[in-house]
Parts: sequence; C-alpha cells; structure tokens
Amino acid sequence: MSLPSLRLKANADRRLRAGHLWVYSNEIDVVATPLNAFQPGDQAILEAAGGKALGVVALSPNNLICARLVSRDVKHSLDKSLLVHRINVALSLRERLFDKPYYRLVYGDSDLLPGLVVDRFGDHIVVQLASAAMERNKDAVLEALVQVLKPRGVLWKNDSAARDAEGLERYVDTAFGVVPEWVALEENGVKFEAPVLEGQKTGWFYDHRMNRARLAPYVKGKRVLDLFSYIGGWGVQAAAFGASEVFCVDASGFALDGVERNATLNGVAEQVTCVEGDVFEALKELKASEERFDVVVADPPAFIKRKKDLKNGEAAYRRLNEQAMRLLNKDGILVSASCSMHLPEDDLQNILLGSARHLDRNIQLLERGGQGPDHPVHPAIPETRYIKSITCRLLPNS
Repeated sequence: MSLPSLRLKANADRRLRAGHLWVYSNEIDVVATPLNAFQPGDQAILEAAGGKALGVVALSPNNLICARLVSRDVKHSLDKSLLVHRINVALSLRERLFDKPYYRLVYGDSDLLPGLVVDRFGDHIVVQLASAAMERNKDAVLEALVQVLKPRGVLWKNDSAARDAEGLERYVDTAFGVVPEWVALEENGVKFEAPVLEGQKTGWFYDHRMNRARLAPYVKGKRVLDLFSYIGGWGVQAAAFGASEVFCVDASGFALDGVERNATLNGVAEQVTCVEGDVFEALKELKASEERFDVVVADPPAFIKRKKDLKNGEAAYRRLNEQAMRLLNKDGILVSASCSMHLPEDDLQNILLGSARHLDRNIQLLERGGQGPDHPVHPAIPETRYIKSITCRLLPNS
C-alpha cells in the first residue's frame, strides 16, 4: 500500500525521536502537507522537515493530537499482519504474568496499538475501538484476535466518550460468536462474573488487581466499607479474604445486583450488605448511625476528567476521604484510590494528610500501588499512568 506523506515543521521530530508516539496539529507543515487533505483514520508516512521518514502514522486530522505513530518502520502499516504481531507480543507478557486468561490484553499506546483496548475473560473478548483508524480496520482487528486467541465470542464495547472526539458513533455489538450478558473471570483466587454488555467500560476493572490483592492482610476478621463498589471488586474480595462484615455502597442497583451475585458465587453472601444510594449521602447516614469500620476502601470514578476540573475534583477527593476517615475506628485502615490521570500521586497524598489533620488524627502511609502490569506505562506518555492507590493508617492524635 502506497501511503501519502505527512511532513513536520523544523525540529518537531525531536520528541518523536526521543520515544513519544503522538503528533500535534501545530507541529505539521500544513503548507507542504495540508491536514485537511486527510480523512479520519487515514494512514501516512510521517516525515521530518528535511524529508526523512520517521514511520507510519494513523490520522485524526481534526484533533489536537492529529496523528499517532503506528510503526517506526515504513514497511509496516496498520493492517492484520501488524495487529497479529503486536497482539502476540502483548499476549506473551500477560501469559508470563498470569496463570489464567483474565487480564487486559491490549492497552492502547503502551502496547503500540493506539486506540485499541482489549480485555480478556477466558474465551470471551471485549474490545474498545477509540480511534478512527482502529474503527476503519475493525475487520482486521477482529480477524487478528480470532487468529491469535480462538475465542468463543468477541464483543465490540464501543460506547465510550473517547469516540466522540473522533466523530465515531457509539455502539455495543457482538462481533463474533456468542457473548453472554455476564462472563466469568477470576482475580486473586476469587471468582466473579462481569456484565460485559451493560456494565461500565468493558464490564470489569483489571487495573486494580494488584492493589486488591494487598487487601488480604488488612481485612481478615475486620469490618470493611467499600465505597463506589460497582460489582464488588474490592468488597467481595475483602469478604473472600476473611472480613467479618462488608458494606458495599453504590448508586447503581444494577451494580449492587452484581455484588450480590458475586458474593453468592464465593459463598460470602452472609458477610456482605449492599447499600444503594449516593455515596456522599450514605457516608453521612452511616456517620449519623454511629457506624464504624476497621477498613474503608474509597475508589471513586474519575473526579478529574479534564485539567479544568482539577480544583473541583481535588475538593471532591478531599470531601470523600475526610468523610471516610470519620467512619474509621481508632486504628483504622483507609485505602484511597484515584483513576484521575490529572491528579498526581503526591497531590492525593497531600489530600490525605490534610484530611487527617483536619480531623486531628495522625496518619501513616503504609503502601502505594499503581495499575497492574497488564496496564504497562509508556515512559514517554505520562497519560498512560493513571491509577493511584495509597493504603494508610489513621491513629488518634495522642
């Protein structure tokens, strides 16, 4: 396939040569190669100002990030052959890490497949296509996944807001075979079923796997509160790890049905109580009822989705963590998590310190966690690192 050229301005190649994969629209020499000559999803040979080829890019010409590097070898464009190769490379890492086929198989830029996310649930695969290039090559994506994994079913879960910026419609559709409403998975020795058709994102959040595993020594025989519980990733595992009692709080009745389903699946339904409602209101009611917990897990959705949300988002994290701390026993453990890429870990730490001091309590930071290795970080792209988890101990101020 003969590809057109996309030329950079002078010195605009430095960041790419240093390892980055993104090209910004203000870096393009639009006199030599007008961006409006391209359609979303087109591919091109990226050239330095002097004409030297830097690799193949996939284009989103109407966006600030107007192109992403697909390959540094101009002989390899985005096609089935490249997809098979990259998926096999990604698979080799996951199979080294995990003894069972439940993980994020492809994590976009970090696996050199920008715009593609693939979660594996044994014989069922859930795929998110977030770029026009991946959408245009969806048949090749499907063929590559079927060839490499030989699944029973593949689901397109293309209903994320990321598609809006690419001008792509949202849809959920079975791409191959049969995909049930709930699919089985196992994490840290605990069994779950995830609602891949109706659930959030791909139906499950593999990113906190390692952080959830670290719950075990803190929860045995303890009373645990799981805030924003979704279908029980933290709460059901806490019960399976030996917690005496677990309260799961979520605004979604559908999600809490999943908590009950997964608690029953693991024989811990008697230990798990579901509380449906706004988490902040539930925190107030629990405080008014003089409820106290040994461990509280606060893993909210992203309060900071854009940089302009930073101030309000930080206030929300402060409010959440302070209210959570009010429910802790004297020697209590708080697991505070954030999936907001725009919130640095040090800022979350400062929020925890400020909250503890406001309540006149001492705080010890015990553990820090990030996303699991099936969500590898691209060192040139800080946006690929988003998960923070801090485990801390709250003590009386004496």
